[in-house]
Amino acid sequence: MSRVEKERAAPMESGAQAERRSVVTLREVAEAAGVSVSTVSRILDDRAAPSKSATAERVRSVAEQLGYRRNVFASNLRRGATATIGVLVPRLTDAVMALMFEAIERAARRQGYFAVVATCGDDAEEERRATETLLDRGVDGVILATARLDDSLPASLRERGVPHVLVLRTDGVSASALGDDETGGYLAVRHLLDLGHRDIGVVTGPSFTSSGQDRLRGAERAMAEAGVDLRPDRVISTGYGVDDGNAAGLALLGADDRPTAIFAANDNLAIGVIGAGRRLGIRPGLDFSIVGYNDIPLASRLSPPLTSVATPFDQIATTALDLLFAPRSADPIRRALPTLIPRASTARREASAAGA
Repeated sequence: MSRVEKERAAPMESGAQAERRSVVTLREVAEAAGVSVSTVSRILDDRAAPSKSATAERVRSVAEQLGYRRNVFASNLRRGATATIGVLVPRLTDAVMALMFEAIERAARRQGYFAVVATCGDDAEEERRATETLLDRGVDGVILATARLDDSLPASLRERGVPHVLVLRTDGVSASALGDDETGGYLAVRHLLDLGHRDIGVVTGPSFTSSGQDRLRGAERAMAEAGVDLRPDRVISTGYGVDDGNAAGLALLGADDRPTAIFAANDNLAIGVIGAGRRLGIRPGLDFSIVGYNDIPLASRLSPPLTSVATPFDQIATTALDLLFAPRSADPIRRALPTLIPRASTARREASAAGA
């Protein structure tokens, strides 16, 4: 009689008895399914692609009936790992960082890992403390969305041999998965130039981030290619928040000779600029054109919908996981191509001029 049949025939157990019998082993599943332990182990290993064979279906059915639960912790301890990845972001209230973490979590789950997140704001000391806390919890590696160009943390991790990858930003040395921000900045401003705009403002991110510098560099390249000067007073470097965009928007759009178009280096900044325009009675898509960056879900729901450069978060996350435990490659910095998504916040220069 199989274990399943014996349990069906057995009288009801007390709570204490059930608790003692709650741990079901691979051997018990193998005996009930009539296969070897190694076969059960292979079929129930969720890190591998699930088999659709009759044997595999039978094993999974028996495991479910018996209440088998794979002991991931014990399995990983035997391999000297925890199958846990630490992810550090400045804040989860930032839609871009939340989207990035969700993409990493999906990519990690597909590879049999569990991702945990910590936040540190924009404080370098908090970044270091949060990273050490993650490492103290036994994570197998860390993914950082916090890198600054002047940041000493990646160098420290390299020296200590800690597996790590930078996402969305890079220090130019550590393995990094990010968007091609220079191309993204170029696409944004090239779009405005193609619409006939020549007086363009740029609200870029912090100068200590590779993303801010690269998006500005792309904007400058597009302007130079078109033979148009980017006036120094048209460039504002600030934080990545909505309030930062609002202040920059008031400065640019409040000028007597305001620009006809603005490229904001992320969607939060663009939302802030739009708010400043409304406060000044200047309508986006009519009186001025604006392009954002990252294409967060809110961008398409704004009024008017925001033209934005889409960042391929899932591709970046998958690349980050590939780099995290791979041998050091000759090309440790991988950039994914962004895509321009035109919407109603940008219009031809003639239409903008008519509303001005």
